[in-house]
Amino acid sequence: MTEALQLRSLDPVVRPSVADQVFEALHTQILALELPPGTRMSEVDVGRQMGVSRQPVRDAFYRLSKLGFLQIRPQRATTVSHISTAAVMQARFVRAAIEAETVRAACERLTATDHGALQDLLDQQRRAMMASDPLGFHALDDQFHREICERAGCGFAWEIIRENKSHMDRVRFLSLAFASQDAFVDHVEILEAMIARDAARAMAQMHSHLSRIKQQIERIRSDNQNYFAQEQTCLPDL
Repeated sequence: MTEALQLRSLDPVVRPSVADQVFEALHTQILALELPPGTRMSEVDVGRQMGVSRQPVRDAFYRLSKLGFLQIRPQRATTVSHISTAAVMQARFVRAAIEAETVRAACERLTATDHGALQDLLDQQRRAMMASDPLGFHALDDQFHREICERAGCGFAWEIIRENKSHMDRVRFLSLAFASQDAFVDHVEILEAMIARDAARAMAQMHSHLSRIKQQIERIRSDNQNYFAQEQTCLPDL
């Protein structure tokens, strides 16, 4: 007797939900300052303009608030959060500590294939820079850092970083108007150190790269005062 054919079911195709699409659209607009700090938003208005119901907008608002991009106050308008200099410095501190360790691990673990994939990202960054595409460059910048974490076996580290970097992201985006070349050169030097398996140099380069924001933020805050929160306390030099 012929045995019954037994096949494993296919993995379900994962498609972005409506809430995911609303989240990504709002995240991009907030990051690019198309929705600048202080912008008032409502679930009803966003849902109407995007052609969706309130529930996916509510879900997207919640996710954005957890990342620090929105301030949700019951019975009051939801607003795009102002950039906190203190939060930027805290995020820089967290990133420098974690990513120094990820590049150390990367020096030990990455293969030639991994190096090639990272070089491809740098090539794409160069093209985005030459095309004056700051959003594209920013996305590739994030991907470069995320890929280092994941390829070094430290994907969990990127999740910690992602949860802490929203205020830093907007400052980094603003810095690309005058500092994209510096960011690109830093990435090249980090990759060169990893290829050479020089952990000390890679860690120092990553720390230097992430510390640039300490000098850039004063210029950015001076040029965009309305984007920043009014903070009276003396901030530590993190």
